[in-house]
Order: sequence, then C-alpha cells, then structure tokens
Amino acid sequence: MAAAVSVVDADMVKAIRKAVTDCSDRGLAFAAKWAAELLAATPEIDEGPDNLDKSLFTSTPARPQSKSMQDTPGLSPATSAMPPPPVPMRHPHAPLASDMMDDLHAQTVDLALEDEEEDILASGKACFDTREFLRAAHLLKTCSSARGQFLRIYSQYLAGEKRALQDWNKLEGDRNQPPVPVNPQLLDLLTQVQPLAEKNEPWGLFLRGLFLSRLNRREEAIEACLLSLQRYIWNWSAWTLLSSLIKDGEELSNLLPLMPIPPTHPLVHFFQIHTLNALHQPSENELGLCDRLLGSDYFPNSMWIMSLRACVLYHLHDFKQAEEQFEKILSLDPYRIDDIDVYSNILYVTEARLKLSKLAHDFLSLDKDRPEVCCLVGMPSFQVGGRFFAERTNGSAGNHYSLRADHEKAIKYFRRATQLDQTYLSAWTLMGHEYVEMKNSHAAIEAYRRAVDVNRKDYRAWYGLGQAYELLNMHQYALHYFQRATALRPYDVRLWQAQGASYEEMGRWREAVECYRRALLGADVNEGTINLKLAKLHDDLEEYPEAAAYHQRVIDSSKALLNPVTEYAKSLMYVARFQVEKVEKGGGDLELARDYLSKVAASNAEDAVPAAELLKSVNVAIALKEREERVKAEERAAAEQMDATEEPTA
Repeated sequence: MAAAVSVVDADMVKAIRKAVTDCSDRGLAFAAKWAAELLAATPEIDEGPDNLDKSLFTSTPARPQSKSMQDTPGLSPATSAMPPPPVPMRHPHAPLASDMMDDLHAQTVDLALEDEEEDILASGKACFDTREFLRAAHLLKTCSSARGQFLRIYSQYLAGEKRALQDWNKLEGDRNQPPVPVNPQLLDLLTQVQPLAEKNEPWGLFLRGLFLSRLNRREEAIEACLLSLQRYIWNWSAWTLLSSLIKDGEELSNLLPLMPIPPTHPLVHFFQIHTLNALHQPSENELGLCDRLLGSDYFPNSMWIMSLRACVLYHLHDFKQAEEQFEKILSLDPYRIDDIDVYSNILYVTEARLKLSKLAHDFLSLDKDRPEVCCLVGMPSFQVGGRFFAERTNGSAGNHYSLRADHEKAIKYFRRATQLDQTYLSAWTLMGHEYVEMKNSHAAIEAYRRAVDVNRKDYRAWYGLGQAYELLNMHQYALHYFQRATALRPYDVRLWQAQGASYEEMGRWREAVECYRRALLGADVNEGTINLKLAKLHDDLEEYPEAAAYHQRVIDSSKALLNPVTEYAKSLMYVARFQVEKVEKGGGDLELARDYLSKVAASNAEDAVPAAELLKSVNVAIALKEREERVKAEERAAAEQMDATEEPTA
C-alpha cells in the first residue's frame, strides 16, 4: 500500500499544480518555481473525471466552482467544496480525520474572505512582486484572510531583512559589525503570526518556524515546520527550512519517521537527498534514490532531480559522472543557473579549463548579478583557492596550483557574491581560500568565520579556519577547528591527517599516532604518506618494531604500484637496518636486509652509498653465519656417525 502512494498519479499532479498557485500567491517564489519545474517533469497521466481527488490530505481545498453549488439545499459551505473520502490508509503522523474536517471548514470560510478581499490582495501582491515590501504590508493591514495576513507579515519580514542587510553592510570593516545581519523585528513578527499558528494554518506555521529559526530556537522551529507539513506537504520552502535546521545525519534519521507521509513518498526522498547534500554526507543510497526518482514512474524529465544527482556524485568524488550529468542538464536547459557553481568546481578540480572559461563567459552575459555566477566568474581568475581546497578535501595528491593566480580579482567577484546574498556560503569559503593563498591569514580567518556564521554544519569553513591558524603556527587553535570539521565529516581522511599534523607540531606524538591510524581506515590500500608519518612517529617514540612494520607497508604498496626504488628507498633502508640490529639481539632476517640493500645500492637514490657500505657488512655477516652453520652441520654429522659406530660395539 505504501509503495503505491509514492508513485506519481493524477492526484499528486493536481496537488503539485495547486502548490504552484498557492506558493506564488504567498510570494514564495522559489517554492513556486520548484513546484512548477517538478510539474513540467511529470510523465503523461490520465486526469479524467474517474480519478478520485485525494488532495485534501496534501493541499488546501479547491475553491467552489459556482455560487449555485453553494446554494444547493442540504449542502453546507464545507461539504460543497469537499471531495469524496480518501482511499489510502492514513499515515500514523498525519492529522486525524476530525482535525482535517475542522481544517476544511476553516479553509472554506477563509476562501470566502479571500473573495471579499480579492482586490486588496491583488494590489498588495503587485507591490510585493515589485519588492515594495513596506507598501505591500501597509495595503494589506486590513486583511482578515489567512493569505492576506501571511503576505502582510512576510512583507514586513522581508523589509526588515533588507534594512538589516543595509545596516550590516554599512559596518563592514568595523569591529562592531555583527557576524550576520540582525533583524530587530523578529520577536514582534513572531507575536503577529501566533494567531495563525494557533489555528494550525500551515502557512502561518511555516512563518513561525522561519522566525524561530532566525532567533536560534531550533527545536521549536523544527516542531513548527513539522506541524506545517502535516497540513500542507507541497510547500518546498517548509522542507528546505526544516533541512537547514538539521545538524547531522543521525538527527535526520530520527526525524524521518515523524513525517506525515509514508517514507516511500517522493517528497521524503527529495528531503533526504537535499539534506544529506547540504551536510556533505550523501552515500550510494542517495544516488540510488535519485535514479529511482528519475524513473518513468516518477519524474523522468526533472532537471532539479538531475542536479540533485550531480551534487551527490560530486560529494562522492565521482567527478566524471557528475560532469556528464551537468552537461546533460545544460543540453536540456542552457539557461539554468541553479547549482552552476558546483559544476564550475567540478570543472576546476578536473582541470577542464577551456570548459570552465567558456562557462564563465556564457553565464556572465546571462546574469552577472546571480551569486552563483559571481563565484563561477571568480573561478578562472583565482585558479588557486578552489584547487587548494579541492586538493585538501577531495584526497587528490599534493598541492598543485595553477599558474594564473589573480587573487585580487577573484576576491572582488566573491565579495560581490556575498553582497548579493550574504548567506552564500561558497563565496565566503572561497574568499577565505584566496586570502590564504595571499598569506593574509587574518583576512582569511574573517572570511571563514563569516562562512561558519552562515552555516555551522559545513565542514569546509571549519577546515579553512584550521588551515589559517596553522599558517600562523597557532596549532592549538588549528586543532580545535580541525576537530570541529572532523565531527561533521568523521570519515574524511584529510581531516584526520590535519588533526594528526597539529598534534605532531605540538609534540603530542601519541595523539598524532591515533589520528593517523584513524585516517588509514578510510585511506586507499596503497596509501604511502600516512604510513610514512606513522613510521616516523613510532621511531620518535622508540617503538622500532612498529616503525619497521609501517615502513614495510610502504614497501609492499610501492611494489604493488611498480614505483621506482628511489621513491621508497628510505623505507628499504630502515627495514634493512632494523633487521641487522635485530640480528645482534638474536633475531632478524639478514637475507631480507641484503635484498633491500641491494635494491637501494643499485638505484640512484641518495642512500645508495650508505646502502652499499651496509650491504658489505651484511654480506660478511651472512658469510660468517653460513660458515658457522656449516661448521655446526659438520660437527652434528660427526657426532651422529660416532653414535652409529658405538651402537654395534655395545
């Protein structure tokens, strides 16, 4: 039964179509755009009259079609607009039937109020659309309908946000500038929206959740979002707000059973993938969900889901497939800007510079005032910041920097992006990378702190702070921020390496060993750098057998990769010396030592001469050992012959 609910059918299409109108009427442009894109991606479905309208579980009721129907004897205003009873089984956390009936009645009454206020609502919405928020709030102040009140409060909120951003930008460079813009009207707006929330009006509950989240009352905001989604599930703004409030994957797992729809519903899958992408923690499971949602029974033509899938691939470091997915999206819609910054990161990491330059040129002429485009245009100029971070976090070998490094121009574009959207995390983070490359650690720290203030769940900003303090040789601070990053991304090898390096610099070798060992759990089988670090630390701790064991790992992996002897000569020398010294204590493998020393002596390694000298000593020792063994063998044979001769005489 649950699986059938998740398939796109006529009722779901009707609910999505209604969501486009409902979100648009309330000024939720991004949610309306999302629903419209999803609607356009649905397969052809028969929406004939025989299909039952079950949208009362997912949407507000439809407006009565004619006045004559309302005047029909025996039909109340509520029942005249009410569709036939729903067929599917009620989800455990969905509202009860009695609550739904009460909601239907209240919504039908509210629709009548909207009809009376139609002209005022149209005037207020027109001002809202032209971003005259205070004027819209003034025109809507007499409205009694829920939609009118929503638009009035939301207009006041956006006007306050606009003013807060202006005041915040005026203080740029001032020590009194707060970390983020502060809207002083939030408490008053929370009071104003309370009557709507108490009536369980879904849009009012959404606003309550929004204001509570801005006031850092996270648990209350989550509760408000869940209550809003119980009454109206197709408001994508409520889903994205709820997603932003989740701090880790464990909390997401705990929230999923509380959703008012079955876990197989497409919206739950959308929410799960979107949230884990935001947390940088998607897995192969989310990739499978994307493939399922792009199937013929769901939304096969959805570029939004394709973009979700590309972002999952990006976080899984499958850059080739992610690039192919973005190319497919742009072939279908060459003007789609959403997530174009992620695509630019992929092109930069894969060093597809011609594609990146063309992409920047095309989109700069398309819309130079989108934050994503500003980041994209900054990419070819900075040439280092993105690479610096990609190398560090994606596990690429070494720190390879591009030659064209116009950092100041890159910072200009990133700053422009933050001015257009001060919550745009990538711009703050990339700006920090640029300052790091310019050796301006203090400016880098400030940029990374801005990124942390925007989203404390993004490990990249914490990692950047650690790197900035590392450049200042403030390893205690660097360690703190690396630990914050690792807590958000516990399986990232590079983060554990960063922690280990900090402990090493602080002389806390035992803790460094533990971090490097943890890094090895997620590292490649033939990883050599971490093994060398561990070998050195054990040697410093005078734990020579452990050090030799890690050097042996380096030797084995180098042989498997067919690396030249010069690359692992020091490991060969260490193991050879360890075996020689072990012989003096009654153990050791001189044959192994001779084999390793012979390889180093025959190479062009800097240790070739010491290896040749030590090899002579090993050869002498082996010769002496062989002679001793030969003498012992002869003595043993003579003793056995003597015993054999004495037995018959006895």
